[in-house]
Amino acid sequence: MPAQSPPPVLLLVNLGTPSAPTAQAVATYLDEFLMDPRVVQLPRWLWRPLLRRVILPRRSPVVAKKYAEIWLPGGSPLVAHTRELAQAVQQRLSEWRVEHAMRYGAPSLADTLRRLRADGMQRVRVLPLYPQYSTTTTASVLDAVQQHAPDLPLQTLQNYHVDPGWVAAVADSIRNHWHRHGRGEKLLLSFHGIPQRLVRQGDPYAAQCAASTAAIATALGLHHGDIVLTFQSRFGRERWLQPYTLPTLEAMARAGVQRVDVVCPGFAVDCLETLEEIRLQTAAAFRTAGGKTLAYIPCLNASAAHADALAALVRSDTGWQ
Repeated sequence: MPAQSPPPVLLLVNLGTPSAPTAQAVATYLDEFLMDPRVVQLPRWLWRPLLRRVILPRRSPVVAKKYAEIWLPGGSPLVAHTRELAQAVQQRLSEWRVEHAMRYGAPSLADTLRRLRADGMQRVRVLPLYPQYSTTTTASVLDAVQQHAPDLPLQTLQNYHVDPGWVAAVADSIRNHWHRHGRGEKLLLSFHGIPQRLVRQGDPYAAQCAASTAAIATALGLHHGDIVLTFQSRFGRERWLQPYTLPTLEAMARAGVQRVDVVCPGFAVDCLETLEEIRLQTAAAFRTAGGKTLAYIPCLNASAAHADALAALVRSDTGWQ
């Protein structure tokens, strides 16, 4: 009998996380992450010593404490939720082999690609878990794919920012939150920021975030004034995409808004930026500024609607390159 062909592979790729909530693990992770020229564009000769001698020794202990506040029994929330999401998608794609990997940290994207090559995979689809494309995220995944598996037969999906299944899943999660907890005075969509300079150079991220926001608003039947788009997680001194999430919420609180619902549809699963930055840190700042409740609506994580949407994307040939 002829040998059976291996099943097609779906590789879900997320950003990454430290292996433990310790200063050393955080430093190891941030060194890999921040040395990616897609993330920080400074010359390596200038950036490397600044990062390793100044920034990491100062920032790693601080960031480790933040991770410790949200760490789960199964590890980092981003790793745990991504693993569970891959398992949920696998249940819906029985004819596929579903794997997951991290661009930085473990499970390593480079190691996973090498293993798929060694296994003789004949068809691979790489799905970066970034609904909106950016040179700082999706393009970095594509760089790693080209570097570590240039001869692997694969296709990639570069964005799904207005995919109807994904939009419906986000809108339904918001509706379900409103049904269980009531509705705030405003709905704020907070996306991870990038430097404004990258958008001027042609990065489509800002436009795709706006398109996602408009699609979600339409799915919810909201008017323009009922939904607010902001950007979070800014670092460094240069101008990033605006409006910034924290100042926007503080201004709302000072203007008398008592309750705001916040969702982060640029993140596939919950992580440090959603759980610690938004749910804890930003919520506290909102209350300090005079607000009452900042109700964080969780990411889609491994929900059935999320797994259904991703499985549908994989079964479709639309958008794969």
